[in-house]
Amino acid sequence: MPSTEELLKRLGVEIDAETLRLALTHRSYAYEHGGLPTNERLEFLGDSILGFSVTDALYRDNPTLPEGELAKRRSAVVSTRALAGVARDLDLGQYILLGQGEKLTNGADKSSILADTVEALIGATYLVNGIETARGMVMRLISPLLADAEALGAGTDWKTSIQELAAARKMGGVEYAVQGSGPDHARTFVATLRIGGTAYGQGTGHSKKEAEQEAAAVSWRQLRSVEPADA
Repeated sequence: MPSTEELLKRLGVEIDAETLRLALTHRSYAYEHGGLPTNERLEFLGDSILGFSVTDALYRDNPTLPEGELAKRRSAVVSTRALAGVARDLDLGQYILLGQGEKLTNGADKSSILADTVEALIGATYLVNGIETARGMVMRLISPLLADAEALGAGTDWKTSIQELAAARKMGGVEYAVQGSGPDHARTFVATLRIGGTAYGQGTGHSKKEAEQEAAAVSWRQLRSVEPADA
């Protein structure tokens, strides 16, 4: 594992070496090293702090939004996809302690592992520094997501959102053309979304579902940036 000094600098907090190592210990590594403690308890703790911090920010920043829309935006901001994006911005994957099996299947870039580790780091920050420091770190990490919360709200399920948008504009049927490449243990999929026979966004992912969601997200943003002809 590379030096964690740069990671702590990016997080903007101090965490002692033992607690930080625990936060970065995936269960696959722990299992292969005789049943070491994993980061899952810290993840559980961090999830609660993250949820509260995001809820508080959304409530205060959007005084006229109804409960349903607040809940939708919160779900999007704390989603695995959103947190994995935060983790990739931090280059977090290189620091996570993984078992050999996860290393061989590119576990350092798996969205679920990245998102869980972000939550574990939040939990570790709380244990070492207290709630205010932990909340401050959360807000630094997710402030760009909060700024784009409306679009992320659609991202709770991009495929449903693009279906609804296409139907509202009477554009025709939505379909995905997906192609896979690479060995079985490290497949990459590319999806192209078509509406009414016209190609729109393209997405990539380690599964067909992930690639289709990315294609739907790109297409949704493309269409939202252009008003319908009869508007």
